[in-house]
Amino acid sequence: MEPHGEKPGEAEGVCVTPQLLKSRSGEFALESILLLKLRGLGLVDLGCLGECLGLEWLDLSGNALTQLGPLASLRQLAVLNVANNRLTGLEPLAACENLQSLNAAGNLLATSSQLQCLTGLRGLEYLRLRDPLARLSNPLCASPSYWAGVRELLPGLKVIDGERVTGRGSEFYQLCRDLDGSLRPGSSPGPSATEAQPWVEPGYWEPRPPRSSSILEEACRQFQDTLQECRDLDHQAGDSLAQAEQALSPAATPSSFVF
Repeated sequence: MEPHGEKPGEAEGVCVTPQLLKSRSGEFALESILLLKLRGLGLVDLGCLGECLGLEWLDLSGNALTQLGPLASLRQLAVLNVANNRLTGLEPLAACENLQSLNAAGNLLATSSQLQCLTGLRGLEYLRLRDPLARLSNPLCASPSYWAGVRELLPGLKVIDGERVTGRGSEFYQLCRDLDGSLRPGSSPGPSATEAQPWVEPGYWEPRPPRSSSILEEACRQFQDTLQECRDLDHQAGDSLAQAEQALSPAATPSSFVF
């Protein structure tokens, strides 16, 4: 979903100023700012943002930006979020040599050629151009070859749109994509699926008649004999205890005291 309509603050044409940067960051010197969150301010012009030479983390999502020119001077920038703007190009980011993560979902990027400027960013590992949960996308994401084209253009990426493409766990995402493709109606013009076949032979689960075994019969007989011997021993022990108690008990217990 591309952004439509007028965004908050667009009519005023909000521009980035030194005062805005200092108030949002709490820093007195622009060069000292390392992290900056300018989300949803209705920005249409990045103004003096390029003077924040030490900036490493920047959130510009939810504005009305159409170009990123001032960002070309941010050589230390590692994480950038420009989701939900009106960008038609990312060319200034080619100079952000330390960029590792870029979220550009919800803009107006129409072809994969507009990503060509990112090919020189050796450290870029995370790229998001589509965010289903936030209902953000780009026109180029509608192409059936979008995902494969991005992988071919930027082979160094480890994560595309939140899905790991290389390294540990990438096989799981590939399996999910294959399953989605096979279940999608009309995705495969090949022959219809063959009739399912049983895994086992007919009658495999039917109860089988018991098999006679001389070994089993002999074991049962020996067990019965042993059990009978135990019963006999128990009976004999009971008789012996009864006789011992009778022998030890006195015939009569005389009274020791007379009242």
